[in-house]
Amino acid sequence: MTFQITVQPSGHQFSCEEDETILAAAMRAGVGLPYGCKNGACSSCKGKVLAGSVTHKPHQERALSKEEEAAGMSLFCCALAHGDVVIEAREVAGSDDYPIRKMPSRVTTLEKVASDVIVMTLQLPANETLKFRAGQYIEFMLKDGKRRSYSIATAPEQDQPLTLHIRHLPGGLFTDQVFGSMKERDILRFEGPMGTFFVRDDSDKPMVLLASGTGFAPIKAIVEHLRARGSTRQMVLYWGGRRPQDLYMDALCRAWAQTLPNFRYVPVLSDLQPADHWAGRTGFVHQAVMADLPDLSGHQVYACGAPIMVESAKRDFVAQCGLPDDEFYADAFTTEADLNN
Repeated sequence: MTFQITVQPSGHQFSCEEDETILAAAMRAGVGLPYGCKNGACSSCKGKVLAGSVTHKPHQERALSKEEEAAGMSLFCCALAHGDVVIEAREVAGSDDYPIRKMPSRVTTLEKVASDVIVMTLQLPANETLKFRAGQYIEFMLKDGKRRSYSIATAPEQDQPLTLHIRHLPGGLFTDQVFGSMKERDILRFEGPMGTFFVRDDSDKPMVLLASGTGFAPIKAIVEHLRARGSTRQMVLYWGGRRPQDLYMDALCRAWAQTLPNFRYVPVLSDLQPADHWAGRTGFVHQAVMADLPDLSGHQVYACGAPIMVESAKRDFVAQCGLPDDEFYADAFTTEADLNN
């Protein structure tokens, strides 16, 4: 059975099969609903059901609480319609500009930049290119239909192989392979580009770039994209880690700060040891932003990393620093453990 989904306030409409999530149907129809993990863990696709009814597939309580669901809120990546439905959602202009493709790729390099981080580069087939927006991600297609998502750390303007930053999660289906048996010239299949976390080029507002761990990867793509375009937008990057080695491309960020007149870099560490000899900022990375920029009402924020960091930043920036809710753009890096908790 097929139902009709209407999006407000745009009035866009698309069809949805009874066994299809509202987000999947929107993506198929080229309607740009916001989304991130597609697995009910990050809350990027959260919106409201104005008319009709839905039920939700398994999802994280923190992404959609029972109280929110009772109030009509929905995670569209998990929502199955029971008839025609009217939803309220902020659509993302340009999210469907580049088609999602399935492609083979060859691993060209595996560079260990920290004890638990490898930078992987992928070469596409000859005469093939992947068009994407800075900040988007790809999904590797693994055995048994499983998938793993990684942000592209390369700017779209760069004529070079795709680059990914992969953190080792012991016991991880994919990362154990990357850190163990994978070798150069191995073939991997992926689908992409995906996600609505990308820089909004139609704004000149100052940008706060907020990253934890390998959430730096899409932030790197955004900075290099803006540099390639000759953008003069003000950017400040706050990159958080536990110890100095977690900031695995610290030297690159410091070089940006020296060469880009509109860029500042603030590294923040939360779990220092005496041997680290750290003289920089400490504590939670989003709180460092609040200390430096108590008024965010005229800014845009792009946050990427651990779900707890992203959630805390949005809550506190909006409630305490006056950031408009619709100027917070995020990609929470969910793991299989996040999905199963």
